[in-house]
Amino acid sequence: MMKIGIIGATGRVGSAILNEAEARGHKVTALVRNADKAKEMFGADAAILEKDALAFDATDLNQFDVVVDAFASSKAYQHLDLATKLISLFRNNKQTRLMFIVGSSSLKKPDGTRMLDDVLKMFANEPWVATPIQQVHELEFLQWVDNVNWSAISPQVNFEPGEKTQYRLGTDEVMENKAGKRAVSFGNFAGALVDELETPQHKQQRFTVVDD
Repeated sequence: MMKIGIIGATGRVGSAILNEAEARGHKVTALVRNADKAKEMFGADAAILEKDALAFDATDLNQFDVVVDAFASSKAYQHLDLATKLISLFRNNKQTRLMFIVGSSSLKKPDGTRMLDDVLKMFANEPWVATPIQQVHELEFLQWVDNVNWSAISPQVNFEPGEKTQYRLGTDEVMENKAGKRAVSFGNFAGALVDELETPQHKQQRFTVVDD
C-alpha cells in the first residue's frame, strides 16, 4: 500500500486516478482547494487536505510516497509554476515520487514535429492555447531535472470519459488505437498511471498511453 496525494483530485482526471488508486487498496488523500466539493464527491470519510495548490509545502507533502500533479488552472502559467515548486521541494529526496500529467500537445508526430505545432496552426488566436504551450515548457523543464524521482504521463489527442479496458504504452509519440483513433479514456489513463506507480518503468521519463 502506498500513501498517495493527488493535487487536483476533484477534477475529471484527478478523480479517476483517486478512484483507481483506492480500488487497489492504496491510501489516497485529495489535495484540493475546496474540501466541501471533495466530500461531496468522495464521501465524508475521505482523506482531504484543503489548500491552494501553490501553497503546499514540504510539511504538507512529505507524508506521501507519491504526489500526483493533476492540477488544472485557467491561468496557464500556473502549471509551470506548480511543477517548478514541486521539484524545488523534493530536490535530492529519494523517498517521494512525483507524477506529472502533461498534455498531448507535447507528443511527437512521425515526422518529429510536436502536436503543438498543429494546435498553433489551427487555434493560434484561441486563449486556451496558452495551456498546451505552458505544458510543453513544463515537460522541457522536467527533462533537465536529474536529482528528483519524477515521471510524467501524457494522454493521447482525444482524452475522453470512459471505463478502464485494455491499453498500450508509448514514450513520446502520438499513437492510434485499433480503430485508428488517437484516443485514451480516463479509465485507461488512470489505470496506466497507477500501474506505473506500483511497478515503476519510467523514472525521470515521460510516457503516454492509448486505448487498445
